[in-house]
Amino acid sequence: MSRGWAIVAVVAACTVVAVTAVGPGAYLALAVGGGLGVLAGVLLLLSRLRRLARQAAESQRVEEDLQRGEERFRRLSEAAFEGLLIHDDGLILDANPALAQMFGYELEQMVGKYTWDFLTPESRAAAEPRINADYESPYELTGIHKNGTLIPIEVCAKTLLWKGRRLRAVAVRDITERKRLEERLREAQKMEAVGRLAGGVAHDFNNLLTVIGGYSQMLLQSLSAEDPRRVAAEEIFQASERAAELARQLLAFGRRQIMQLRVVNLNQLISNMQKLLQQAVTESVQLRLSLNPELGNVKADPGQLEQVIMNLALNARDAMPQGGRLSVTTKNLECDQHELADGGVLTGRYVVLAVSDSGWGMDEATRKRVFEPFFTTKPRGKGAGLGLAMVYGIVKQHGGAVEVESAPGQGTTFRVYLPLVEEPVSPAGETPAEDATGGNETILVVEDEAGVRHLARRSLERLGYTVLEASEPAVAQRLCATHPGHIHLLVTDVIMPGMSGRQLADELVRARPGMKVLFLSGYSENVIAHAGALDPGLNFLAKPFTPSSLARKVREVLDA
Repeated sequence: MSRGWAIVAVVAACTVVAVTAVGPGAYLALAVGGGLGVLAGVLLLLSRLRRLARQAAESQRVEEDLQRGEERFRRLSEAAFEGLLIHDDGLILDANPALAQMFGYELEQMVGKYTWDFLTPESRAAAEPRINADYESPYELTGIHKNGTLIPIEVCAKTLLWKGRRLRAVAVRDITERKRLEERLREAQKMEAVGRLAGGVAHDFNNLLTVIGGYSQMLLQSLSAEDPRRVAAEEIFQASERAAELARQLLAFGRRQIMQLRVVNLNQLISNMQKLLQQAVTESVQLRLSLNPELGNVKADPGQLEQVIMNLALNARDAMPQGGRLSVTTKNLECDQHELADGGVLTGRYVVLAVSDSGWGMDEATRKRVFEPFFTTKPRGKGAGLGLAMVYGIVKQHGGAVEVESAPGQGTTFRVYLPLVEEPVSPAGETPAEDATGGNETILVVEDEAGVRHLARRSLERLGYTVLEASEPAVAQRLCATHPGHIHLLVTDVIMPGMSGRQLADELVRARPGMKVLFLSGYSENVIAHAGALDPGLNFLAKPFTPSSLARKVREVLDA
């Protein structure tokens, strides 16, 4: 019994007792008691009404709070960039607009269907065991857009208790862009790995080629034109030259070539090559030049840029076996954010070289692999697959970018982006004479590879030079300290055990200030170069070299 009804009962009981005890004459007391009972009932009623009013107000407040909470959740859900859905054993009960937009449907078209209706069969099989489990750590699936395209997605799920039911709240993220960036990273890492491989073998490979080519040239010089052994010697020398060119192409791809930078203008370079380009692409291909007269300058190795232009032209020619049109254009580009076809972004000022052909074009799979070394679509024996790989490496080593746009039947366009510089064109260097004379100077040759060292000594001694020979830096230090006469020139390899050629040269030149230095190396990842660019004032001869090229360079350095 409630407290209010208890009061009423007590008052009534007191009234009855009073009547019984006093008798019928006590009607006044009865009236008073009855009034008190009525008053108590009224008070009780008012109390209950107040309590009911409070409960109603509380219920209304809770309902309003729930409505406000649902409204906030709805607004957040609709504003979210990620897709959100709630499902019951796979059946989609609700979703947000971002999810519908991600898959190309109207929201009403997704609600009421099952989650796996929007997944590939493989992803459906992968997701089915997890459909009713919590997966706060995201996992990847592949969705299907309404238009049929595949969407890489990342999902995570959490249990949601609602009206006694265990539902799943799922967040869905479109990771197409992330996948594209991951693919680009893998491609870059693959290219870098091949480049490092090329650089790693270049030192020893070029040492071997120096010995093979050098001695075969010396043998040729000792044989008369009628000597039957001359044919074999010529074959050996030509094979070494082809191998050396292959090594140079690999080093160019791996960005390990030594660059001799000058400020050049691409228009001048292309104009000077016009006749050679037309001869290379044959008369069946119409060559068109469209060169911007206001083109800026670039800082580059002119010889390597010529290789880029020639390789792009030859690639275009091979794509037009029945003839066609080859267009070479130049322009300036100033951009805050210029997105390349492969997804890269350029900022700053660039000179752009575009080489376009009207050939058969490439499909997407071929286009993605076009810069890989040894990848070629040509028949066996028609190409090594290094031309475009070399283009890629040279452009990257110059701090630029290269992209390709192509489609089957629509031709191909290669665009090369090189950083623009505000400097005047450098004067052309002098070309050394083809034949070099000898001399009577003293030369210190430091080379840890015995075959290369012996070849250099024999080549120079035949020309009248006095040659001091050292197999390592420590021996060179002793010779330099004990030799009584003048040492005119130090010829040193760059990569040696214990001490680099640059460190050795610095030390010996301090002891003999008048001594000149010539560095030898097979690739650029060493202490004489910064990012592959030769430091100004340094004399350098790339391996593999021949006795003739060594003789010319030695005479050039001594006479400088």
